[in-house]
Amino acid sequence: MPDITRDESLDELLSRVAEESGERAADAASGEVRVGDHIRQFREARGLTLQQLAERTGFSAALLTQFENRMTSPPLGSLVKIANALDTSVSALIGGETGREFSIVRKTDRRIVSRVGPKEGGRTAYTYEALGAEKADRKMEPFLVRLKPLADRHVVRNSHEGEEFLYVLSGRVEIFLDDYADVLAEGDCIYYNSKIPHHVHSAEDTEAVILAVIYQGK
Repeated sequence: MPDITRDESLDELLSRVAEESGERAADAASGEVRVGDHIRQFREARGLTLQQLAERTGFSAALLTQFENRMTSPPLGSLVKIANALDTSVSALIGGETGREFSIVRKTDRRIVSRVGPKEGGRTAYTYEALGAEKADRKMEPFLVRLKPLADRHVVRNSHEGEEFLYVLSGRVEIFLDDYADVLAEGDCIYYNSKIPHHVHSAEDTEAVILAVIYQGK
């Protein structure tokens, strides 16, 4: 852990930690989409401080700093909140638009957008891959999401503007919608308003894979 100087901000400190730990280099080598860099670029272009963005999203400035420095990845719901707070689209934060009216993503060309881990560290909770990143002016965001088994039953339900459609490709998935809970098997699907506090995870000790389509609400 680097020494903290009196005049160093939390943002600068966490940035140094990320660089010295080699996490930025690891991200570059893996070919993952650098969502954190895009969040920072949009925030600075809007003339917003981390604290101002924190007030708009309800997230702490420290958490937003970790997102920007790629020390942790924003879950899909958090990405929607940040995009709305920055008055932009999820697609803009993901990047990759080419101006084309259609997008074809080959299996070998899919790029991981984010690896989301639990707050306390440990194994990755899920990863998601963008399936429509090159379509211009898109209103929906399709993702292939790989869900890991739940390590802690005390989950935090997320809510944001928009709608979500989930289709289970493999495994079994447990979903919480406010006080409602259910298990979806392969071939099952669900469509719901994202304003309902929700959480999704693998219901078994093995990975589950879902197709998730998110409408941001703009």
